Amino acid sequence: MAARFLTMQDVADELATTVSQIYHMVRSGELPAIKIGGRGQWRIERAKLEEYIAKKYDDTAVFVRANPLIDHAND
Repeated sequence: MAARFLTMQDVADELATTVSQIYHMVRSGELPAIKIGGRGQWRIERAKLEEYIAKKYDDTAVFVRANPLIDHAND
């Protein structure tokens, strides 16, 4: 069974990015997270990460439809 909560490093690994980028996404509110413990460690719920990924796929599809590639090679 997969862990319910992930560390920022776990999420960075999943998204093939840096912990710094994940921290920015969490602090900006783009990626929901909770702060736990006396040292204030961040945790991201796996379900929230999956929702975030699904939303990014939707956002990207909208962007691609609105910004089609135009092949000028045949002009």
